[in-house]
Amino acid sequence: MKKKISISLLILLGVFNSYSQDTLRVVKITSKSKGLQKSYKVTANTTLLTSKELLKAACCNLAESFETNPTIDVNFSDALTGTKQIKILGLTSPYLLITEENIPSVRGASQAYGLSFTPGTWIESIQITKGAGSVVNGYESISGQINTELIKPVKNIPFFLNVYGSSDSRFELNTHFNKRISDKWLTSLFIHGNTRVSKEDTNNDGFLDNPLTKQVNVLNRWQYTDAKKGWVSFINLQYLNDKKQTGETNFNPNKDRGTTNFWGSEINTERFNVSTKLGYVFPDMPYQSFGFQNAYNSHNQNSYFGLSRYDIKQSSYYSNLIFNSIIDNTMHKFATGLNFTYDKYQEFVNVNDYSRIDNSVGAFFEYTFDNANNFSFIAGGRVDNHNRLGTFFTPRLHIRYNLWDKGVLRASAGRGKRSANIFAENQPLFASSRTFDILGANGKIYGLNPEIAWNYGLSFSQGFLFLGKKSDIGFDFYKTDFKSQVVVDLYTTPIVPGNQQVLFYNLKGKSYANSAQLDFNIELAKHLDLRTAYKYYDIQTDYLSGKSERPMQSKNRFFGNLSYETHKDEKGKQWKFDFTYNWSGKQKLPNTSSNPERDRLPNYSPSYSLMNTQITRIFSDTFEIYLGGENIGNYTQKKAILGSENPFGSTFDASIVYAPVFGQMYYAGLRFKIK
Repeated sequence: MKKKISISLLILLGVFNSYSQDTLRVVKITSKSKGLQKSYKVTANTTLLTSKELLKAACCNLAESFETNPTIDVNFSDALTGTKQIKILGLTSPYLLITEENIPSVRGASQAYGLSFTPGTWIESIQITKGAGSVVNGYESISGQINTELIKPVKNIPFFLNVYGSSDSRFELNTHFNKRISDKWLTSLFIHGNTRVSKEDTNNDGFLDNPLTKQVNVLNRWQYTDAKKGWVSFINLQYLNDKKQTGETNFNPNKDRGTTNFWGSEINTERFNVSTKLGYVFPDMPYQSFGFQNAYNSHNQNSYFGLSRYDIKQSSYYSNLIFNSIIDNTMHKFATGLNFTYDKYQEFVNVNDYSRIDNSVGAFFEYTFDNANNFSFIAGGRVDNHNRLGTFFTPRLHIRYNLWDKGVLRASAGRGKRSANIFAENQPLFASSRTFDILGANGKIYGLNPEIAWNYGLSFSQGFLFLGKKSDIGFDFYKTDFKSQVVVDLYTTPIVPGNQQVLFYNLKGKSYANSAQLDFNIELAKHLDLRTAYKYYDIQTDYLSGKSERPMQSKNRFFGNLSYETHKDEKGKQWKFDFTYNWSGKQKLPNTSSNPERDRLPNYSPSYSLMNTQITRIFSDTFEIYLGGENIGNYTQKKAILGSENPFGSTFDASIVYAPVFGQMYYAGLRFKIK
């Protein structure tokens, strides 16, 4: 019985992962030798990124952890903050449910910069699910879910050190400490610090290519496990202080803040998080368990962009109670429970107060059938009552059918609903002279209606031998159909020529995002792997000026990754090589036709390619060094900042960025472990 309970505790950890036990099965079934894993037995279209995959690139933070896989598109948000934005199915992160150990993490006030608040060395694995997520995790997921699993104290080592430095004057230090307090208690302390200390202006436009930064990030984790009695629990305490300064190279905040001497910006964020998880497996029924999650988060951002001020403080509480059991036998499983969310926003745009309180309570039920062979499905639904969104029902469905050996067909459908935080989610637009105008103003969130969308998906993957080499091919198609949407309009010609604007209004017409992906992977030789993917996007929205493509989105993208590692010798020495190629097709650009000729952009951007590489030398099980380069082809966007000669003029805009602003970047680092 003790052994059964211990195994059940491992399964219970799946309660804290996506799709309960279903996602955990990704780890159990797929080969541990692969950094990027997919299973033929998991119901949802889920990709697992292990720590081995994350070591293929610098992965300084979560936003930079997706460079070597084709599921996520990594883009540049603006020409000033150096922030990277991710997309899945062609839609930006607000339409993704981003969770940390199944607790919502990047949402609301943290949408713009929250992905940079999780250091890469803290991450154990990342699960990426395409399509609407599980109802267990809430109602907001529309295009997919990204769940990050942090290193567990029970799996951690006594000491870990990572030191990183790059040619753009970015330096990082990560240290992990782990200690067993007793036979049931373990604790880990994670300390992260990063800084960028020098000013770089490689394109000579008078503005910093990357901001000056300072970040201190501390996490203390506690884990309690009592296998005999069936209990497991986690406690997390995290504090972060992040400071960014950007703008003109001559800007000095002590002298120039609030003046028109030089254009500058500071973004200062302070966060405090505390979360707890409690799980229990019934001793006489190891298939039955419950989990209880609670999290409190305080996010306080004070910032200004030139003469515009943006301050937001969000205090949030999240609670989720989950009960797992079976119906008759283990082919029929279910998860049910209740959750509660509370968000208090204190938000100011210049002198305008947009403060509000959101809260919701919901109940969910999710049924899983799995014949342990070739067929499974997950059907779920939840009912929520929200003080602004009202009472509504959210259905989700995922189906898997194995047609033949290593050939799996999947389908999914689901509905998502969310409130758009229009200022927090569009902060790059503050780095411009655009006026912000909300049209309609009769809804309950900024005067706008909630966003509602249906997502439908179909995928097929097949494993086979090609010329005697292990290979697999996959294809998927997803459609996101918006029934209600907050349109961010950068196309409509301004009333006053040259005075650029951004309009927010409720969708009148149609809006959809179609995504198709074809990928082919092959093991060319022992330890030599090639990963390729082609992606096509058709994303259209009815704007006031007519139907048009979504701005800053390539219709065509190609991805390739080649990795090789030598055999580890008896002393643990090994070489690892990794090369990634990304090609991005032309992108529709916002309307600048009313600007003077020198500050106009064409309708479409040019296509471009990016190449990244890394070499790792492992000297032993305790010490390794790595060298790498990003954008080694040195491609940079021409005219990244409009109106840079007169940043307080009407045409200034640093938000229209489709490619890197900074050219080649090289880095080096070391990792040291005490096991």
